[in-house]
Amino acid sequence: MNARTRFRERLAAAPLLADGAMGTLLFSRGIPQRSNLDELVATRPDLVGAIHREYLAAGADIIESATFGANRVRLAPFGLADQAGRLTRRGAQLAREARDVAGRDVLVAGSIGPLGAPTRELLHLDEPAVRAAFREAIDGLLEGGVDLFWLETFSSVDHLRIAAEEARTAAVDLPIVALLTFGEELELPDGTTPGRAAEELRALDLDVVGVNCGAGPQGCLEALTGMAGTGHAILPNAGLPQRIEGQFVYAAGPTYLADMAPRFVESGAAIIGGCCGTTPEHIAAMRASLDALRPDTAEPIPALEAPPPPAVRVPIVAATPGPTTPEAPPPTGLLTALRAGRFVISVEIDPPRSVRIERTIEAARLLQAAGVDVVNISDSAMARVRMGAMAVAFGIQHDLDLECVIHTTTRDRNLMALESELLGAHALGVRNILALTGDPPRVGDYPVGTGVWDVDSIGLVEILTRLNRGEDGAGSPIGAPAGFTIACALDPTAADAASEWERLERKIAAGAHLIMTQPLYDLAQVDAMVAESHSRFGPDGFPIPVLLGVLPLQSSRHAEFLHNEVPGITIPESTRDALRAAGEHGAEVGLELTLTLLEQVDSLVAGTYVMPSFGRYEQAAELVRRLRSRRALPA
Repeated sequence: MNARTRFRERLAAAPLLADGAMGTLLFSRGIPQRSNLDELVATRPDLVGAIHREYLAAGADIIESATFGANRVRLAPFGLADQAGRLTRRGAQLAREARDVAGRDVLVAGSIGPLGAPTRELLHLDEPAVRAAFREAIDGLLEGGVDLFWLETFSSVDHLRIAAEEARTAAVDLPIVALLTFGEELELPDGTTPGRAAEELRALDLDVVGVNCGAGPQGCLEALTGMAGTGHAILPNAGLPQRIEGQFVYAAGPTYLADMAPRFVESGAAIIGGCCGTTPEHIAAMRASLDALRPDTAEPIPALEAPPPPAVRVPIVAATPGPTTPEAPPPTGLLTALRAGRFVISVEIDPPRSVRIERTIEAARLLQAAGVDVVNISDSAMARVRMGAMAVAFGIQHDLDLECVIHTTTRDRNLMALESELLGAHALGVRNILALTGDPPRVGDYPVGTGVWDVDSIGLVEILTRLNRGEDGAGSPIGAPAGFTIACALDPTAADAASEWERLERKIAAGAHLIMTQPLYDLAQVDAMVAESHSRFGPDGFPIPVLLGVLPLQSSRHAEFLHNEVPGITIPESTRDALRAAGEHGAEVGLELTLTLLEQVDSLVAGTYVMPSFGRYEQAAELVRRLRSRRALPA
């Protein structure tokens, strides 16, 4: 019986559990973010081997070699282009050694990722060069003794086809698992859908096809369902990441992945596991979940305690107020409304993913008619490429005379570019800024792109405060004081609450004028936030105004996705129960729950910041109309 036949028999007997992320654990244990991880099999075999053993102890049936990017194209920038074969061979050997120590019947999968970011140049690389690069990695894995090939995180069906053909030519009798990565729109960059991709892959001599990475468990599940059929593989990220104190922290915990595991199996998955953000704890929880489906099988394996990621703090010097000047511009309309005690309503608008701005301006016009005070313009949220926030804000303010708050992240711009853009925004009359750190590029359109992050959101607040004093970051005069209204963010339900509130204190010390929170969903969450503000700032609570973030829910599925997969959002069980009970009326129930909450917190906050789901600006406008009507506030 050859290896492919044995592999298929194991799949037929029970779903196999693959391991989780390698890079996530390497970063959490001190490896710098921009290191060449594929070289670590030679330079830090102790660390790589230890991670393999942790996944084996957690109950994995398949462990992947730490060779995802060990091909000559990815290795070239590090001067290691000619080392691909050596590194893949050593990576396979390390995984086998860990398996031998564990003494379990575990499969060692030879990990092969794409040759690099899906740039035009790479996608149009000569086919012989593509074949040669994949073949070099494949030959090294074979020499190292892998049990199967694991082609993962591909966004090009053509390159996946070439890699699969080279693997099959190199080893006729070894199984091949081929995995694609789909974005939120459930399409590959060239528009290929999961169903179409599955059809193309079925023409190849593969043993398992499926999905990995992507936007999280629910997104991967939708892509898997689109592929149709059974015998697939699914290895999602642990939700979406956020950058906290120099580390990427993912939203979905072990319990959520364990709860999703039976759904993966019901949808036809024969192999499940994890990708970015998953740890041995996640895999152990999924092991227990799979074992619960077959209570007559192996004993549950206890969850492991993963070490916490090291905290990396960027020191920020608190700004000291400078002298006032008669040349300072008047406050923005937003700041004037807050100072006057008006209940301020802002609604977030996403910039278009095209060169056309007309529909975006019409959305703003709809919200203006409903009674908003300002609109928030996001800055390539979730690291999806969109039109620049400043250009959209200028278009709206020019056409509608409606003030905008632009989200400005430190992800994409160095210090000089940040200051240059802020000066330009001020000159064009865009003076309300929400200072943000920004979502990591790896979750968006360029998953292997890098962020800049010369400063974080605290540093950006300090830059804005300096500009308001009439000087740039280096202390040089800019001709006159700026008149920015500076907003900062707060996640009251953050897992690391102490760090989140400490950062808020630093933002306020740096000069922030108002706070805009992540979405909250019930009075208990708001009361807890207010109580913490009294503890931190004294009997009067927050020293600056707060706009309470709300995100009207659409359905039970929407609520579960946000709660479990999106960083910064925690939805109480009672709210999720209400959405489950609402059934097809979920959108209306979600709207009423939001209205009720805003009525309850009338005296506790200065206004609200509404985040529509899926671009549903009509629903947001209806929320604004009802809120204005119920509060009897002038529009």
